[in-house]
Amino acid sequence: ARGVNKVILIGNLGADPELRYTASGTAVAKFRIATTEVFNDKQGNRQERTDWHRITAWGKLAEICGQYLSKGRQVYIGGPIRNDSWEQDGVKRYSYEIVADTMQMLGGAGDRGTGRDYEAPFTPPEGGVPDDDIPF
Repeated sequence: ARGVNKVILIGNLGADPELRYTASGTAVAKFRIATTEVFNDKQGNRQERTDWHRITAWGKLAEICGQYLSKGRQVYIGGPIRNDSWEQDGVKRYSYEIVADTMQMLGGAGDRGTGRDYEAPFTPPEGGVPDDDIPF
């Protein structure tokens, strides 16, 4: 049986996307979005929890993100989650990112919401792109 690796997030950008190009000319956009969960604790008090998510988009989708997304913008992102681990000063570190394959700008006309879905026509190679080819 095959597994499913698909994350769906709706959140707000913490900063404008960083759009760069690999040595081979492929666009790469990196940005972070915040999702906020509202809940009541055991005492009935309203609480909020905000999580930050690292997003990477490739190809034409990266160019669209770089052109249309900006800090504070609400956005829908879909794609697989990728993880990485390394050791630093004897401590095991972990990193997670969402590789966006779908993006939809949300909100009204005042924040340039189009309601249009953008699908990624480019899929990074299996195992990713060598780190020396990514300009971040």
